[in-house]
Amino acid sequence: MSYERVMGIHVIDDDEYQKYRERMRPILESFGGFFGFDFKISEVLLSRSDDQINRVFTIEFPSEKIMNKFFNDPEYLKVKKEHFENSVKSTTTIAMYEKNT
Repeated sequence: MSYERVMGIHVIDDDEYQKYRERMRPILESFGGFFGFDFKISEVLLSRSDDQINRVFTIEFPSEKIMNKFFNDPEYLKVKKEHFENSVKSTTTIAMYEKNT
């Protein structure tokens, strides 16, 4: 079993977002997490959110508990503050679920 999250975000600074991804990836991997899919999109045909979305990805963890630990990790929060907050205008959680791997 694993825990997967499908996210839609609105990236407004590609370079800064790339720095975020590069710096957070080792932290993510230290928690056993990884990205499964990652798409840049140009058109949203249907959405249940008023927020714009131009990137969709999946992020997977060994469990929901480990996912929550990752997102509350002080090192991750530092990287998020330095790079994510200025590069992403909005986030939309599309789905979260346990997955049979």
